[in-house]
Amino acid sequence: MMRRWLPPLVLGLMLAALLASLGFWQLRRMAEKTAQLDAIQRGIEQQPVALPAAVDPSMKYRPVYATGTTTGEEILVLSGTHDFGGGYNVISAFQTDDGRRIMVDRGFVPQDDRRKPRPPVALTVAGNLHWPDEKGSATPEPDLAAGIWFAREVPRMAAFLHAQPVLIVASAVRGDAQGVMPIPLDITDIPNNHLSYAIQWFSFAVICLGMTIGLVWRIRRMTR
Repeated sequence: MMRRWLPPLVLGLMLAALLASLGFWQLRRMAEKTAQLDAIQRGIEQQPVALPAAVDPSMKYRPVYATGTTTGEEILVLSGTHDFGGGYNVISAFQTDDGRRIMVDRGFVPQDDRRKPRPPVALTVAGNLHWPDEKGSATPEPDLAAGIWFAREVPRMAAFLHAQPVLIVASAVRGDAQGVMPIPLDITDIPNNHLSYAIQWFSFAVICLGMTIGLVWRIRRMTR
């Protein structure tokens, strides 16, 4: 009699144990990701340094400052905030005092302020270097005629604004901000979904265990 229900019991227990181990692995990954995010946040909050002469994506999140002048050329990226609703992030071409032409994400303007003039203005910008990965398969192409984009794409924006592919996301601005509200960079947009994955694997393990117990119970009843 035992020969009939023992193999499915052993197989079911092994499968449930495998599924549970995947859940525990996701919990370990969650702890590692949490530590990484904490380290990134601490780096974001450090004192800014002068914009380095050479910049590359390995410097993502590095706090920097730069002094220069906006050129009046800008891109509006569709955006929104909890307090002000829909609007745009203003990405301005920025000529630094040392002769570089880069980009600055100056922050947010409400929908009604989209067409307000923002002529060239001298600013000192403190913020973080960033190379956001926001464009997905469903993201529309930018409306170049209207100057409206639906994701921040550093290389394409740089080509459009004839600037280096360097973006500073402003956290503070000294000078006339022209009504643009800085939105400091933080880690809220970096996903950490490992807890939900762990719950899924543990749920699969419980279901597998329940099905195994039910199968063994039926086999034993049939063999009495």
